[in-house]
Amino acid sequence: MAVHEGKYNIKAISKMLGIQPGTLRAWERRYQFIAPDRNESGHRLYTDEHLKILRWLVDKTRQGFTISQAVSLLERQEMLQETNEIKFADYEQSKKLAAELLEALLNFDEGRSYELINYAFSLYSIEKVVIEILCSILHQIGDLWENGKITSAHEHFASSILRSRIGFIIQTLPHNPVLPKAVAVCGPNEWHEFGLLMFTLFLKRRGFDVVYLGQSLAPKDLSIVIQTVRPKFLFFSCTLKENVEETITLIESLKNDYQSIEIGLGGNAMDTLPSYLKEKYASHLLGNDPSYWEKWLQERIS
Repeated sequence: MAVHEGKYNIKAISKMLGIQPGTLRAWERRYQFIAPDRNESGHRLYTDEHLKILRWLVDKTRQGFTISQAVSLLERQEMLQETNEIKFADYEQSKKLAAELLEALLNFDEGRSYELINYAFSLYSIEKVVIEILCSILHQIGDLWENGKITSAHEHFASSILRSRIGFIIQTLPHNPVLPKAVAVCGPNEWHEFGLLMFTLFLKRRGFDVVYLGQSLAPKDLSIVIQTVRPKFLFFSCTLKENVEETITLIESLKNDYQSIEIGLGGNAMDTLPSYLKEKYASHLLGNDPSYWEKWLQERIS
């Protein structure tokens, strides 16, 4: 077996990846997904394999994943082998497929879009297709539209196809009647469904009966759903920092009106909460990856 020697210092790696050295050091300390050698002066030296792993993780964060989600995905999909060599042939194939699908969607080519989606499902698991391909494209579409690079027509067409396919998968998964019901919805003024779709798929794959509502609802409409469904769990996704205050206000109101409901909070904006709010709402925070979600649920259904 070839020996992989470190040849890049942290300055070079940071420049190639476009991230700050301090960020890279923090990732390594917290998640320990690589262990670079050090030279006689004690400076880190990175190999080509380290560069591949880091580039993969940075790419995921630019698709909308947090670093903890990206690391979890790396480990969960067994992309990190015992020798720390990633299956990049598979990764490059899925990335190429996603690029082709994005192009088909932006060209309003419905037939080609569904052909590529079906092909993806023939190659990969449901989780891989939904999380790595469909949801990542949904996130890219949203960013392109917000930055004025595509029209609202492009956004509506692409989002409709992707959401309908993901929604179809979610709706066709069977549920375990023993498990409690749940409602999943975006917080006030929230329209990005990426994280909520991932979480709902996680719940459905574990047998939960989930009423997926998606984008933000008026509080009175949400109350009607709660009174009709009578769920044990109510899950909110909040991705934008400016919507945190209104989301928390709504949650406080719902806690008073429906004291038996367990409320879970997820989304990138929850990471921005000041420490006193994180402490106050600690029992509601879901965390950023399935290991946290699993623990949160087990503590409440055991």
